[in-house]
Formats: sequence, C-alpha cells, structure tokens
Amino acid sequence: MKNRSLVGEAQEVQRAVALIRFGARLQVLEGEIALSRERLLRLYKEVAGKSPAKGMLPFSTDWFTTWQPSIHSSLFFNIYQTVKRAKGIARVDALIRAFGLYTEHLTIAGLPQVLTVTRAWRLVKFFDAGLLDSAPCTECAGIFVIQKYDLKRNFVCGLCHMPARAGKTRRAAEDALALDTGDAVLAAA
Repeated sequence: MKNRSLVGEAQEVQRAVALIRFGARLQVLEGEIALSRERLLRLYKEVAGKSPAKGMLPFSTDWFTTWQPSIHSSLFFNIYQTVKRAKGIARVDALIRAFGLYTEHLTIAGLPQVLTVTRAWRLVKFFDAGLLDSAPCTECAGIFVIQKYDLKRNFVCGLCHMPARAGKTRRAAEDALALDTGDAVLAAA
C-alpha cells in the first residue's frame, strides 16, 4: 500500500473541482490530476451534477489561428505565460489561474467567452509539443498565436487587419434586423 499525503490528495481534489467548475472534460482531468478515473468520475458527478461529456477532444491547431479564436487564444496564452513565470507553480495551477483571469477579464469587458478550458488546455499542450508558436504584430506589438511555420517577419494580427466578414455573426444579423424592424415601425408611425 502506497503512503499518500492527505494534503497532496486534497490539493489534487481542489484542482479537479476548479477544472470541473470551469467545464473541463474528463480527459483534461485524467491528464492533469493524479487521482484515479473512478474518483474523478465520482467527483465530476458530485460537482457538476451530471456525467461528463463524451467524445473526442479538439485536436487541430487550425482552430486557434482563425480570426476570433486567435484573439482569445492569444489573450489566454499571454496570461498563462505571465502566471507560469511565477516560481514553483505547477502547470495545472497556472492553467487554472490563467483561465480564471481570462474569464474574469471577459466578464468585466462584457465580451463573450470563445475559449473553453478544454481548448485552453489543448492550446498549452500544442505549445509544449511545438505545434504552435507566437509572434508580435508589426502594427500593435501584441503577441499572438500563430502556426509553427507561419511567417513572423511581417505578421499583422487579426485586430489590426480584420477579415472582411469579421463581426458578421448571427447575433449581429439579428441586431441589424431588429434595428430595421424598429425603423419600419417608426416610419409607419
């Protein structure tokens, strides 16, 4: 029988609870938390009140470099790197703290959350594996997530050079329709 530290086990449970509350998938917990699968399942059901979602995790680096996800991925990863620089912090703790700061920042700014904790974890894994890289924008000097072999020399971010269809979401179309309907009502009055 192994001698386990109760304090160490309690820390693992706290980490798992934090990740579950952020909406992490079971595969993330299994990859980062030193508890058995059975304990993680019981903990997940207790904290989330439901069984964990099934299915494959995101596996492509392409998602992180499209327009809006790139901005959110870059924001999260810059926060993560800043937190990670603190001495003695484990990767999972840096992930939890950085994701908490990311969601807090978006809440304060009133912006929608694009990045999930599972995708954030995958982003860190892709950087660790050397599949993604970062580059400074030549116009705003912000550091952004790019594909490993993308050109860095004259990189311009998605904020400085927005694609033509940026902001053309379903909600923007619905808002425009509501404005048009409101204008028609005003014109009829």
